[in-house]
Amino acid sequence: MKEIFERLRVALMVILVVIAVALGCIRLMTIQIVNGDAYLQEAENISIYTQNIKSTRGIIVDNSGKPIVDNKVGYNVIIDDAFFPADNKEGNEILLNTLDILSAYKLEWIETIPISKKTPYEFKKNSDADVEKLKSLIGVNVYATAENCIDKIIDDYEISAELYTPEEQRILAGIRYEMKLRDFSINNTYTLCEDVPIEVVTKLKELGVKLKGIDIVEDAVRYIAQGNVIPHEIGSVGPIFAEEYEELKAKGYAMNDQVGKNGIEQALESELRGKDGTKTITITNGAVTSADITKEPKGGHTVKLTVNSEFQQDLQSLLEGFITYLNGSSAEYKDVSCGSLVVLDVKDNAVLGMATTPTYNLMEYKSKYNEILESDNNPLLNRATCGLYRPGSTFKTITATAGLNEGIVNGESTYNCKMKYDFYDITVGCTGYHNDISVARALRVSCNIYFYELGRRLGIDSISDYATAYGYGQHTGIETGDYAGYIANPETFDALGADWTVGQVLQASIGQSEVAVTPLQMACVASTIANRGVRYTPHLVEGIYDYSMTEELKKTEPKVAEQIDLNYGYVYDYIVDGMIQASENNMPYDYSLTNLGFDVAIKTGTPQNTRDGKSVTDSCFIGFAPAHDPQIAFAGIVEGGEYSKYMIRSIIETYYKHYSDEKVGDEKIKFIKETATEPTKNPENTDPTQETTAAADETDPTEE
Repeated sequence: MKEIFERLRVALMVILVVIAVALGCIRLMTIQIVNGDAYLQEAENISIYTQNIKSTRGIIVDNSGKPIVDNKVGYNVIIDDAFFPADNKEGNEILLNTLDILSAYKLEWIETIPISKKTPYEFKKNSDADVEKLKSLIGVNVYATAENCIDKIIDDYEISAELYTPEEQRILAGIRYEMKLRDFSINNTYTLCEDVPIEVVTKLKELGVKLKGIDIVEDAVRYIAQGNVIPHEIGSVGPIFAEEYEELKAKGYAMNDQVGKNGIEQALESELRGKDGTKTITITNGAVTSADITKEPKGGHTVKLTVNSEFQQDLQSLLEGFITYLNGSSAEYKDVSCGSLVVLDVKDNAVLGMATTPTYNLMEYKSKYNEILESDNNPLLNRATCGLYRPGSTFKTITATAGLNEGIVNGESTYNCKMKYDFYDITVGCTGYHNDISVARALRVSCNIYFYELGRRLGIDSISDYATAYGYGQHTGIETGDYAGYIANPETFDALGADWTVGQVLQASIGQSEVAVTPLQMACVASTIANRGVRYTPHLVEGIYDYSMTEELKKTEPKVAEQIDLNYGYVYDYIVDGMIQASENNMPYDYSLTNLGFDVAIKTGTPQNTRDGKSVTDSCFIGFAPAHDPQIAFAGIVEGGEYSKYMIRSIIETYYKHYSDEKVGDEKIKFIKETATEPTKNPENTDPTQETTAAADETDPTEE
């Protein structure tokens, strides 16, 4: 009996052990298999983050493919939050040691806090939006002073006065704010300094163990290959400002991205930007265990311009050389320093060249910005697109168009010029005594009285309508933007708070009164005449290519902005004839337009302007060449100068130097003038006027 009981006890124990083992196995299986991932993640504390990998910005090239703005491999100093200490005191020490190295090599770091760098602290001028952003981010009230803001940052980040000098406190406060402004986190690295030399790279790498979170990354650094080629139109890139961020954030930009600020860099931002890639970072128990590129970045597109860099440089030299010539020619012109030239391709108003002076070199834009900003005569102003001038007698081509097309005159109609013209209670004059004069010769000798009378008969509404059709008083549509200017009419006078008088119609008809146009608009007028009433939208971009320029993605097609419907087929015959005659007026041999091998069509002007409270007379011109087979249209102005038309021959010769195998000038090439048209002497249309006489004396040398 005792033996049986012992056997049962042993069996029961075995069964209990088996059950316990089974339960243990089930529990272990539940831990390892069913809830294994959860327990493992809890044990290892894994976090996954993503960082943007910046794409390479597209480049900008001239019409031959020669880079104007390019990229080069450079080294940027960044701060990576994945490795940067969370402890403020330790982080401050690392930041200051890093900045000391940068300072030793005279490098500047990126810092945009809108507060002066020295005491007494003040908010920077014209930074209201940035100041508002600053106060909001650091949590001070709207009445906080600059001193209050700095003190708040110093307190928040433990930048103790016991450890740092006031200068060091301000430096650290600026960097700490920049990190906050740019949403510094594991997802967003902070670029502290760009394009540092290899010596700095080596130094920072040597101290890598001590400088936690400070890293060097290779990046495509924007490089100005030709800083003297239309710098105003090329523009620049820079950090995103606080007031821009909300809008750009919705387009996928990070706070530490770069963005086009002006010019082509801004206008073509969407093409140049490219598409960022993605790096996925895994952090296990506080340490980075992997950092893999999960999406490759894609470079931006290449923007090919219509401008030839060599032609542009020659055009700029031509303008500057002429002004130097004027300075030495007479004491009257010793202070002349400002002007502009524009050259367009007649077939579509592609900008071939656009010179302005004074100017600057884009290579020095950032390093010498304040010096450039404070220079005389505002080198940052692109006078070609944003300089506003009276067009003077070049406007007479518009008045002539209106008169001929509206049937007020035809090519044989004459008005009598006796040097004086009475209109109500005013008397105005002319530059010569022209007797009975018709439109073509009136353009040649720039007879004011002919156009006074024609303007009186047209009325200001008709003059304004044709000026608008030619593109005055409105933006041209060029990609980088320009000034619209304004036309002399009652509406403009009302906007300016001035009284319109009937006598203003006379001044408006010769390009005086309150009218303001740009040299680009003037060149468009010349092109419109060359195209017999068709005005094209000017453009700087020839096409868009992939980054390597192996594939054309988009091409700029000619765009008609306006077409002047002609009521009479002879309208432009007489205008072009008058402009050809104007080119034949006496000029020194070196500047003559009569021995190029073809005719040139021009109109000059000497508009009166007021600058700095003084009355000055400018010198300007418009034109196109060859007159009977137009290739280029051009315009130019010299502020307070004279004889600007002396540049026309050089403009034409320079164009042929770069764009044609043919030679002009003394070699007298012969153009086949199959498309030449002669002015209609006996138009089929009935002359609507009663004042017609025989042709006027063609020997009168008078011109404006």
